[in-house]
Amino acid sequence: MTPGLILQACRRAADADPARVGFTATRRVGGAVQRNRARRRLRVAVATVMPHHARQGHDYVVIARTETLRRPFGALVQDLETALRRLDMWLEN
Repeated sequence: MTPGLILQACRRAADADPARVGFTATRRVGGAVQRNRARRRLRVAVATVMPHHARQGHDYVVIARTETLRRPFGALVQDLETALRRLDMWLEN
């Protein structure tokens, strides 16, 4: 858990498959407009980090928090990197 997001990971049977990512934002984040904006911000952060650093053969769920909307984008990317490292899913290039 980081200030901007929560990351969950689950290993799949086939390790060679690419990582799959799902996004969720509950009503605690805000109304529909705020939830959609939070998911869009998370999608861009994931597109920036995960193709290069996430382990294959895993499913990831990225959960928006209320801070997702207020955090600067650079801090949101750092939150995702921190979460990947904490889950031991970080791959160095």
